[in-house]
Amino acid sequence: MVLLVFLAGLAVGLAFAAARIGASWEASRERQVALDPFYAAPDPLPTQLGTIIRIEPLGIEVAGGSAQRMLYVSERPDGTRAVSGGMLFLPDAPAPAGGRPIVAWEHGTLGMGEACVPSRSSNPIGDMTTFLPLMLEQGWIVVATDYVGLGTPGPNQYLIAQSEVRDVVNAVRAARSIAEAKAGDRYATFGHSQGGHASIWTGHLGPEYAPELTLVGVAAAAPALDLPAIASAQWDTAVGWVIGSDLIESWPTYYPDLPVDSILTAQGADAGSRLATECIVESGLEATAREAFGDQFFAGDPQASPAWKQALRDQTPSAPPPAMPVFIAQGTADQVVLAWPNAIVAQDWCEAGSNLSMLWMGDVNHQDAAHVAGPSAFQWIYERFAGMPVTNTCSLPLPVDPVDPD
Repeated sequence: MVLLVFLAGLAVGLAFAAARIGASWEASRERQVALDPFYAAPDPLPTQLGTIIRIEPLGIEVAGGSAQRMLYVSERPDGTRAVSGGMLFLPDAPAPAGGRPIVAWEHGTLGMGEACVPSRSSNPIGDMTTFLPLMLEQGWIVVATDYVGLGTPGPNQYLIAQSEVRDVVNAVRAARSIAEAKAGDRYATFGHSQGGHASIWTGHLGPEYAPELTLVGVAAAAPALDLPAIASAQWDTAVGWVIGSDLIESWPTYYPDLPVDSILTAQGADAGSRLATECIVESGLEATAREAFGDQFFAGDPQASPAWKQALRDQTPSAPPPAMPVFIAQGTADQVVLAWPNAIVAQDWCEAGSNLSMLWMGDVNHQDAAHVAGPSAFQWIYERFAGMPVTNTCSLPLPVDPVDPD
């Protein structure tokens, strides 16, 4: 009886949500059609990385500055030029001597459909509201990549560091190409979830990729770091449906020998491509329903495949060197990027000598992580631009056991 009541309630909730989604679909479709010409890639593409192809007002008000959408030149891991959309926020405050510092924001998993992309969205700064005004008031430039292949010609290479870092750094280069921005050469990164993965990896790959820039530190909220641990914990949950569909659509474009059909259920193989193009709310609703009815996306832990096991390891960042300051905020109530894998990361990185500042947020879930962590991340980045000593938290006890509870 309890199960029947639950399923009935779930059905009612899904029907209500579907009605709301359906009502807004037509308006969203019209918006995307109107935006399509802006995101069209010219042929040939400019070869200079960071070249801005188009820029226009974003159509929103931001306290302390202005907001623009942009289309800029990035590249794929093989060096092929590609375009990415993004957002550029310029402060009203006067530029300091030496130019304005830059913060690169990296968004989390939103879905691969055009309407999901921040710069094409009707709510482009939803995850940025607690820190964007602080940064603009401080006189910093804030730049936010959409990532190549999201809202622009694909494919998107989701959670592939070699792609993410290029898009992040080339967005910084794009900001610096605008004379009136008066940008300096110092930058920091801050990302959530998938974007946290991109931010931390920028600490590894960014300095060599862009030696003309000075990266002062990398920050992340609920970052997807220990990918093998996350995969083992989530492959048979609703999270497996949402994240798995994005992985299946994108990783074979970087790892062409990865098996796909053999690691999926029939339901997963049938729904994966469609689910990947849905935005996170829609895909999350479907994933929750499928989990309730006992459906699984993966046939088993994908790491049973040696190729997938190695790929997940390859995309898991190692401990950053001591010279690269790192800030990580993690909610203890996170049911997507679980707290214990990032407790393992904190323990391992501290033992390796990383300069880590860890903020544990009690009872904070995944969706709220960037909002709650935003002011603390701002303060930490402020201290990096100011050249202040890093507050290393490695001597403090972990509030979460760094072990798999199962």
